[in-house]
Amino acid sequence: MATADRSPRRIGTLGLQHLVERFTRLGIDPSVIGVPAQDTPSVRQHDALELAANRIPDRFYDAEADHPQVLAWVEHVKQAARRGPEGTLGIARADSLLLLGETGTGKTHQAYGAIRTLLREGVRLRWRAVSSVTFHATMRPRPGINTEREMRDLETIPLLLLDDLGAAKASEFTEEITYRLVDYRYQHRLPTLITSNIVPAELAAFLGDRSASRLRQMCRKTVLDGFDRRRAPLDH
Repeated sequence: MATADRSPRRIGTLGLQHLVERFTRLGIDPSVIGVPAQDTPSVRQHDALELAANRIPDRFYDAEADHPQVLAWVEHVKQAARRGPEGTLGIARADSLLLLGETGTGKTHQAYGAIRTLLREGVRLRWRAVSSVTFHATMRPRPGINTEREMRDLETIPLLLLDDLGAAKASEFTEEITYRLVDYRYQHRLPTLITSNIVPAELAAFLGDRSASRLRQMCRKTVLDGFDRRRAPLDH
């Protein structure tokens, strides 16, 4: 009769992660099962940053949020987060953030920095970033393209970065599409990072009264000032 194989077996990464999470929930130090340092939650946060880096443009690869109001928003989102079955924090209903300012004042840098800070602090999230110009172009009807599916994804993604709102040429179409996206995220309190060069008093003229009204209620507003950082290399 064959003898049962009693030699040690390697546990796959997923199985090891489940063991770590179970021990942690029970209040037991995962090191008792010989979990190496690279499998600890802090390193998994680092891995999340590495995965995010693959989706962040090179220009903002190492962006850091340092504006006090942006950091306050990050803390607000973190505090509003809810713990999932695995004990990790997940994005939840929260205020949005509207970053306004002249061209080159660091709005997009701060926005990507905010996303990186949330990941670094252990908030598990699905997110997307899209410029308003790309958003409006994508939503234009084309043969064989399901624009409604793309709209649904942008409406429901837990965290959305909508960059350079108002950059597209204003039209009835852009106003309607912008309203659809803003209204859904407004109603469901899904945190949205929005950057724009639009002067606050002119939001309604560019986006329409309905979108502007919702943005005022759903967003914390931060105005960035200073010189155009993009011009600095040419001036020296």
